[in-house]
Amino acid sequence: MEHKTKKKQKFNRNRIVLIGLLTIGILFGVYKFIQSRKFVTTDDAQLETDISPLSARVSGYIVKVCFIDNQSVKMGDTLLMLDDRDLKIKVEQAEATLENAQATLESIRENSQSVKENGKASEYKIEEIKIRLANAKNELERNQKMLNEHAVTQQQFDKVKTEKEALEKQLETVIQQQKESNSKTGAASKQVNIAESTVKQRQYDLDYAKLQLSYTIVTAPFNGIVSKRNAVSGQLLQAGQPFCSIVASQKKWVVANFKETQLTMIKPGMKVNIEVDAYSGNELTGKVESFSSATGAKFSLIPPDNATGNFVKVVQRVPVKISLDTTNSIYKDLTPGMSVYVEVITK
Repeated sequence: MEHKTKKKQKFNRNRIVLIGLLTIGILFGVYKFIQSRKFVTTDDAQLETDISPLSARVSGYIVKVCFIDNQSVKMGDTLLMLDDRDLKIKVEQAEATLENAQATLESIRENSQSVKENGKASEYKIEEIKIRLANAKNELERNQKMLNEHAVTQQQFDKVKTEKEALEKQLETVIQQQKESNSKTGAASKQVNIAESTVKQRQYDLDYAKLQLSYTIVTAPFNGIVSKRNAVSGQLLQAGQPFCSIVASQKKWVVANFKETQLTMIKPGMKVNIEVDAYSGNELTGKVESFSSATGAKFSLIPPDNATGNFVKVVQRVPVKISLDTTNSIYKDLTPGMSVYVEVITK
């Protein structure tokens, strides 16, 4: 009898435990269901910011490295100095070439001005000869009448006629000279235009040489922290070769990879609670800013191709950008790449 009583008591305890577990499970399921209606969560998320690899725009030997790993820098701070002696020589060569082109231009302009003045002198000469020729014609007509009346001798008449014919020939010569002068004036103007274009080209060459010289000093493009230093004094740095990376310290955000089945409940502007793994217990706030234009798989180096004989459906994830509230106490301590837990408040 006593044995049956103990057995019954044990059975009752087990039943109570089972009922308790079932109750807890039901309550937990109800809680999760309610939570799923109010929140959309994911732990596939991390902090992001602008990270820019820095490289030189010209080749050269490094003279001085002005930073150390993980140093905070401001926009415009000098990071690297390259040997600039050969580029300075190129600048001096460009300056000398420009001066030579300018001197040539001045000489051509003076020559063009001289040609124009000669053309004007020819015009004045033509006008003078035309006046003299008109007078000579009038004089010839008077002498013709006087010759008919035997008031002058034939010799006097021939002299006036010769003067008139000489002026006509002289006019033809000066007119021909005027045409040649006009042709020379046009050619001189073209030479001036060519010389001016040459001066512009030499000025561009000088500006380019100075620009190349300015590239021997590499500065920080924005405020941030420099890392991954890969430069030492005396090293030959090729153009485009990265020597460090700079991490922006001002703007930070979260990229959360939500399942495609969760996106229908998320809208831009929704409030977001964020917990950083490295700062457990310190909750950040933010809001949904934008959605990626494609799934993360489509941006991979080798996107999956489902047009094959073997296909397994996998739930895709879409990156969602979440902006952070900069007033959060730990905002300045956040580091890109940190894992975070994201909770979007949908209701």
